[in-house]
Amino acid sequence: MPLRKDIKCVLLIGSGPIVIGQACEFDYSGSQALRSLREDGIKTILINSNPATIMTDPSMADHIYLKPLNTASIIEILKKHPEIDAVLPTMGGQTALNLCIEADDKGIWSDFNIEIIGVDIEAINITEDREKFRKLMLKIGIGMAPQATATSFLKGKEIAQQFGFPLVIRSSFTLGGAGAAVVYKPEDFDELLSRGLEISPIHEVMIDKALMGWKEYELELLRDKNDNVVIICTIENMDPMGIHTGDSITVAPAMTLSDRTFQRMRDMAIKMMRSIGDFAGGCNVQFAVSPDEKEDIIAIEINPRVSRSSALASKATGYPIAKIAAKLAIGYHLDELFNQITKSTSAYFEPTLDYVIVKIPRWNFDKFEGSDRSLGLQMKSVGEV
Repeated sequence: MPLRKDIKCVLLIGSGPIVIGQACEFDYSGSQALRSLREDGIKTILINSNPATIMTDPSMADHIYLKPLNTASIIEILKKHPEIDAVLPTMGGQTALNLCIEADDKGIWSDFNIEIIGVDIEAINITEDREKFRKLMLKIGIGMAPQATATSFLKGKEIAQQFGFPLVIRSSFTLGGAGAAVVYKPEDFDELLSRGLEISPIHEVMIDKALMGWKEYELELLRDKNDNVVIICTIENMDPMGIHTGDSITVAPAMTLSDRTFQRMRDMAIKMMRSIGDFAGGCNVQFAVSPDEKEDIIAIEINPRVSRSSALASKATGYPIAKIAAKLAIGYHLDELFNQITKSTSAYFEPTLDYVIVKIPRWNFDKFEGSDRSLGLQMKSVGEV
């Protein structure tokens, strides 16, 4: 099925201000997506609150709005542009996804008859609501660390007594690991639990048994409307579990996986992507693997959007993930799209690397006086090389 004829104008939500945990990788994906849509003659309208980006350059979109990323701005744009048929929220990181959910909860998309492309609301809700995600993984037989959800301080204390230490606290619906922490000692737990609950917009944390020393891997996937799935890149973190991916030295392709475990991981990633919803677009899946000869695999999380690692995977393989994801969102299939690296195969052709790419993070603690220099589950790096 080639390009959908019913989509003539698309609203793209940007990622907002550059903060630690969400930086220029979303500018990269947003810019690629805008170019990709315009190639097919689709009118593009961009909303982003950050003028210091490439995507807000006047040549990138037909209309650019430098406005706060909130529902009031969305309504204003939709009233001004009744020609908008669809919204693409997967190129602006967690900020864009959260705004998309808020607009959906308020009925804005249905009021203006706007279709969400590149992802569906249920997929965002399942992956961000840690309790729903845990139940779904159990249902489809994907292993996870022992974990439970707490929406109150007392419930959190109860879970800690049940699991014992060390524990991991992760806040729901947050960005760059905000509110996440590894707790080694009971005396630190109360403060970190309170902080995690406060940071989560829905006052919820997931508490799981810490798998310290386990190896961490990420897979970048793309899927089209025909349910064809390709795995673009496998990324291995040199730092074990307990260090945020953005603060880890990462290597692509994965170097220390046995082929049997790699094939199992591939199957699990594809199964997870298909289970969260029926949408055409990109996904980032994270796994932990035990460091012993058993190589047990457990799922950490799945993001139904172009992620920080997608930019790295695109640079590593030369495969333009954001560009292809935008094409898939407007109806193309993977086998119909041209592979710009090989010049002779389709985008359904998985890249094979005969070289190694290493990403090393950069920190700037000297500028933040009194900052905690220990690395953990909350991202602290300000760049990479």
